[in-house]
Amino acid sequence: MYKRLSVLLFLFFGSIAGLYAQDSTNVKPKVFLMKLDADIDPRTNRYSELALEEARIQKADYVIIEMDTYGGALNDADDIRTRVLEFEKPIYVYINKDAASAGALISIACDSIYMAKGASIGAATVVTQDGAAAPDKYQSYMRSIMRSTAEANGRDPKIAEAMVDQDVEVDSISTEGKVITFSTSEAIKHGFCEAQVNSIEEIMERSGVEDYELIEYQLSGAEKIINIFINPFVSGILILIILGGIYFELQSPGVGFPILASLIAVILYFTPYYLNGLAENWEIIIFFLGVVLLALEIFVIPGFGVAGISGITMMVASLILVMLNNDFFDFSFVPTGNLTTAILVTFLGLIGSFIVMFIGGVRLTESSAFKKIALATTFDKASGYTSNFKKESLMGKAGVAYTVLRPSGKVEIENEIYDASTRGSYIEQGVKIEVIGEEGTSLKVKEIA
Repeated sequence: MYKRLSVLLFLFFGSIAGLYAQDSTNVKPKVFLMKLDADIDPRTNRYSELALEEARIQKADYVIIEMDTYGGALNDADDIRTRVLEFEKPIYVYINKDAASAGALISIACDSIYMAKGASIGAATVVTQDGAAAPDKYQSYMRSIMRSTAEANGRDPKIAEAMVDQDVEVDSISTEGKVITFSTSEAIKHGFCEAQVNSIEEIMERSGVEDYELIEYQLSGAEKIINIFINPFVSGILILIILGGIYFELQSPGVGFPILASLIAVILYFTPYYLNGLAENWEIIIFFLGVVLLALEIFVIPGFGVAGISGITMMVASLILVMLNNDFFDFSFVPTGNLTTAILVTFLGLIGSFIVMFIGGVRLTESSAFKKIALATTFDKASGYTSNFKKESLMGKAGVAYTVLRPSGKVEIENEIYDASTRGSYIEQGVKIEVIGEEGTSLKVKEIA
């Protein structure tokens, strides 16, 4: 009896194990699709980083990059290339039109290359923003990474190098003076393409994978919002709020709302560019140093001179630089259009802030909302109020400049120190002065011989 029971238990659990094994074998492989169909820049770089991280989370068995790009920034292309080479699962690239320059580098880093009819790959010479060939140090670096990437995936390194350097000749393939650009059939012939295909489905069929789950990567809602704030129009509005808020707060210290609006705008302006790799730490630091210099000029250093102008210049420069993928003031690879757009957006925001300051400022101070947070009552002399705490008038009294007056400072009269200012003239420390007016707790003075 016990023997029969043990046999039944064995058959029962064996059947469950068999069903489990059968279910596990029916799990569909996951194919993860990401698209590189724009210039290779910090935004594309971040997109690829997020996409491959999502592929890991989804436990994708295959990754396919759908490619159509004329290239872009070398440093960003190198970052993407490195991620592709280090990815644990097979990565295929489907070139449905162009994989030029940086696109060619990324494609060669993939495990398999597939191309559509009429597609092309190559022309990887590094060029500056005006289309001229970049200095040899950049060409040399591009040649080396193209060569090493081709070697890593079993492709001819000399052909990869000849895609960059027009002086590299490959027998029966290229001639001196021309870099290699392969059509689909040429790429297949020389080992830079596995096959001509018309779709993702055909790629997977050729790979022996028929029943699979296709996951197409989409940016999250947060990332889409970040991309909205990189829009030049939105950036211009944020610049207007930043500069306008700082101005109003400096004009009416203690109100709080203008500086709060400015601070929020600063966060919304710098954060998206920083996350996308455009804003560097030093560019952001320049902005805040500019704010400090401007505040020192207004609150500490009388008049308006070098510190104030330097502060405004640094702030404006920072707002421009964070939009550009420059290498510490090296704009060789920044497209002229991008540079023009950044300068135009910043100065339009600056002009807009001045309009708000001088036109909207009057309406703001007269609005009911402003009166609720600002003191509007006037305590005038006719009502018995005074801000003059001097026991007697100092009109006509003589003294000396206790500090430099430019035009504000302090004077010493009869061993007492008073706040004073001139009518615009500059008076050195220790020069004799005479009181010619009294305004509250401050004196108006002039120099006397």
